[in-house]
Amino acid sequence: MTASLEPQELTKGQLLLTELQHLKSEQTQRINTRDHLMYATLGSLAAVLAAVFQQGQHLGRLLLLPPVTLVLGWMYLVNDEKVSAIGRYIRCDLAPRLSAVVQSGANSHQSEVPPLLGWELAHRSDPRRTSRKRLQLAADLGLFTLTPLGALTVYWASGTVDTWLLAVSLSEVLAVLVLGVQIVTYADLRREPPST
Repeated sequence: MTASLEPQELTKGQLLLTELQHLKSEQTQRINTRDHLMYATLGSLAAVLAAVFQQGQHLGRLLLLPPVTLVLGWMYLVNDEKVSAIGRYIRCDLAPRLSAVVQSGANSHQSEVPPLLGWELAHRSDPRRTSRKRLQLAADLGLFTLTPLGALTVYWASGTVDTWLLAVSLSEVLAVLVLGVQIVTYADLRREPPST
C-alpha cells in the first residue's frame, strides 16, 4: 500500500515507478485473460460439437463454430497485442526514462548504474524465442482459423447445404481469413539481441 503524497513531494522516479507498477499489473491481467480465452475457446468448441452430434448429426450447427472462434479469437488477439505493446513501451520508453533518473542521481555519487528492467529484454533475447513464437502462432491459427474452416468444410461435404446457409458459411470464411491475417500480422516473432 503506497502512502498518499502531496504533488510537490512526488519525484520523477516515483512517478515512473508508479507507472511501471500499473503497467505490469495491466499486463498480468491481460496475460491471464488471453490464456483463459484459449480454454474458453476449447470449451466452446466442445459444446458446439456436442450440439452437432446430439440425437443425430445436425451438421448445420457446425456454422456456429466460426462465430464463436471469431469472437473469442478477436478478444485473444486484442489482449495478446496489448501485452506486447505494454512490454514494448516499458522497454523502449519507460526503462530509458527511469534509467536517466537513476543515472542522474548516481552522477553525484560517481557510481556505475546497472541496466534497469533487464528481464524486459532478457526474455526476448532467448535463442529459442522465435521457435516458441512460431509454435504459438501455429497453435493460434489452428484453434482460431483451421478449426472453424474445418467445420465449414465438413458442413459443405455433407451434401445438405441450404443456399442461404451457403451464403452465411462463405461470409464466415471471409471473416475467419481476416482474423487469420491479423493473428499473423501481430505474431511478434522478432528476437532481440542480448542486452549489454
